[in-house]
Amino acid sequence: MSGYDFTFASSSERTEQEIARKSLTYWQDAWRRLKKNKLAMLGLGGVIFILLSAIFGPLFFSQSYSDQNLDFANIPPKLDIYRLSEDYFLILTRDYKLIEVTENGELLSRLKQINKDALNKVYTYSDGSNTVTLDFSYNLLPGKTADYDYTLSFNGSEEISQKHKRTRNKTYPFGTDVVGRSLLIRVIYGARISLTIAFMAALVNLFIGVIWGSIAAYEGGRTDNLMMRFVDLLNSIPLVIYVILIMVLVGNRGLWTLTLALGSVYWVVMARLVRGQVLSLKEQEFVLAAIALGVSRRKIIARHLIPNAIGPIIVTLTMLIPQAVFTEAFIAFIGLGASAPMASWGTLASDALSGLLSYPYQMFYPSIAIAVTMLSFNFLGDGLRDALDPRLRKG
Repeated sequence: MSGYDFTFASSSERTEQEIARKSLTYWQDAWRRLKKNKLAMLGLGGVIFILLSAIFGPLFFSQSYSDQNLDFANIPPKLDIYRLSEDYFLILTRDYKLIEVTENGELLSRLKQINKDALNKVYTYSDGSNTVTLDFSYNLLPGKTADYDYTLSFNGSEEISQKHKRTRNKTYPFGTDVVGRSLLIRVIYGARISLTIAFMAALVNLFIGVIWGSIAAYEGGRTDNLMMRFVDLLNSIPLVIYVILIMVLVGNRGLWTLTLALGSVYWVVMARLVRGQVLSLKEQEFVLAAIALGVSRRKIIARHLIPNAIGPIIVTLTMLIPQAVFTEAFIAFIGLGASAPMASWGTLASDALSGLLSYPYQMFYPSIAIAVTMLSFNFLGDGLRDALDPRLRKG
């Protein structure tokens, strides 16, 4: 081979040609693929934010979910401020209360109504040193026509009808309810109740559903048939009926009644899923090898079957949590939820229904909390399904 001139490559040249990639475990590879899914990461961020808000949010406020201030009832999250003098600012609520505020939106005190002329529609208020007259007879009586509905006069001075500014409510960022409780605090505490019920249902899914479904599938035959017919029986009765029956048996204990109802029937979906997974896994060679080696049934289920079905279990668990949140909200909405003064998101929405047209913000915030929670868990669940299923790998 005299016609060819070969030279040996140096060690650095050989290294440059190597395609090296760090070996990843199953969970590391799943996390790598999950990070590529923007919606899944958005959902993960939403879940973390909701959990941190529910756990640590109340620590940043001196108020409690049960603290009432009737003077500040039904105050909206955005305030229309009237400037009556250089340093005197007021807001007018829908139920004709005048409240003194600062220019930046902090509530100070409610003015006392000292005179009410219902016939002429003129109300007079006082804070002890100043008098404010509210006249909303314009456009209602002959000879009084204007582009506004009412006017305010301060100590008999010129009438004011134009708003000074519109700003956020600094004292109650989400506004207040019908008895003057902070809606922000109640939404945060409602997250604790709703998520507590949801995660307790998830724990029941994880323990009862996984164990029930795996045993039924592994044993097969008559055992499988009896166990799954019991699951079908539980699944055929509506959840509301369970709640009513449990309330009759143990009494209406609010949160615990609903938790017991969800925990008693919410695992049936997981049991069916695990049964299907175990039925396909128990015929695999590694299970047959374990049987041949004399491994007990309990260890085969715990060490071989359930760990190999953990991906679908986690995905289903993530998907069932928002369903539990929505189920709790629905049951609380019809009046079978947490007892007053505690309130879940469903209870808050139910309480806001009667004043929906006048105070829509009271319905808006708990509804947004439910929607954000469900979307976050669903986005995360979809991402986990793609990341944990080896058949869906895209590199």
